Amino acid sequence: MTRAMGAAMRRIHVGNALSAFGLGFTVPYLYVYVAQVRGLGAVTAGLVLAVFAVAALIVLPFAGRAIVRRGPLPVLFAALVTAAVGALSLGLASNATTVLLSAAALGAGQAVMQPALATMIVDCSTSETRSRAFAMQFFLQNLGLGVGGLIGGHLVDTTDASSFTVLFAIEAAMFLLLVVVMATVRMPHSPKIGGAPAGSTKGSWKQLLGNRAMVQLCVLGFVLFFACYGQFESGLSAYGVEAAGISTSALGTALAANTAMIVVAQFAVLKFVERRRRSRVIAAVGIIWAVAWITAGYAGLGHGSQTMATAAFISTYALFGLGEAMLSPTVAPLVADLAPSGMAGQYNSAFALVKQLALAVGPAIGGPMGASLHTPYIVTFLLFSVGITFLALRLGQQLTAIQDHPWRAKSRVVAMGGAHQESVAA
Repeated sequence: MTRAMGAAMRRIHVGNALSAFGLGFTVPYLYVYVAQVRGLGAVTAGLVLAVFAVAALIVLPFAGRAIVRRGPLPVLFAALVTAAVGALSLGLASNATTVLLSAAALGAGQAVMQPALATMIVDCSTSETRSRAFAMQFFLQNLGLGVGGLIGGHLVDTTDASSFTVLFAIEAAMFLLLVVVMATVRMPHSPKIGGAPAGSTKGSWKQLLGNRAMVQLCVLGFVLFFACYGQFESGLSAYGVEAAGISTSALGTALAANTAMIVVAQFAVLKFVERRRRSRVIAAVGIIWAVAWITAGYAGLGHGSQTMATAAFISTYALFGLGEAMLSPTVAPLVADLAPSGMAGQYNSAFALVKQLALAVGPAIGGPMGASLHTPYIVTFLLFSVGITFLALRLGQQLTAIQDHPWRAKSRVVAMGGAHQESVAA
């Protein structure tokens, strides 16, 4: 990595931390703010959450093309300003129409930030440093969300709407501060990994759909996000409360255990993950998550003591965190390495679109099942986790050796360099 790439990457990581920090102030309290503080009811609050998903699904297909044509920085600036306007408007909104329009702006801006920042990481990294860069991004995002949520929880007062206005104003300020930070970034040209197909910047969705490995990765990504991330705050929490008798404080502890596992394990597992085939790492995550669902089944269906059920439920979230820590340096770099030259923005946006679809469908299906169909819920998502392992191994058959195992290419270069030096010395 060159000095220019390193300087740009540091600013990008600061930007990721700032955006996550700002989101942490409001995300945990959005439902309470709309339904109770503004007095708009549960239906409007549910519509706000739905608007976030719908806005993302509308803008993401266009975001990829814009990143390819204009570059990630201008698209990121537009997304940040849109999100800042949406956040501030949401903090000041007092009726359902204004709340929904503000949520649409905030949701659209947030959605576009993800592929724009991911594309910047791709452009500022090499095949050897990309996994570590995405691992750092995931680490900072979780740390920022956790710290922001913790501070926001101490600032907010459900009897005082102005305290929520302050939270949304802080969120908007973080987005605008990120604009300032990103304005100092000078984007270098990043060399592509070997094995990626050649292409032009005028590629289309048809070209992407013709890439069998990318299509399979998108299917796998949908299952990953549907079976894990899409259940955290819906089906799994409902299952914990209804089947396992988990208290709200224990549920908060479980979510904290998930974040703590990511923060602690992220760099501990990084070297292990970097040296192994990506498809097998993802397959291993499917096995870990299968164990997590079995543990959740014991918590709600094992008829043990309440203490054991609570411990098992917290362990479930921790196991999910371990899998997430293994995925962060694996999946996002693979999306980048499958993209033809100049098409990283389109591929990142496509994968973000798949993620949003899974996050929209997951709670809608998992929520009712987790609340009332306890055994079918556990069995269904246990099978999805086994399916992750199957799909990952199948994906490995579509990848080139370097796409699946970049460390092998790095090792070969080092070995060849060492042999050359020995011959020169002789």
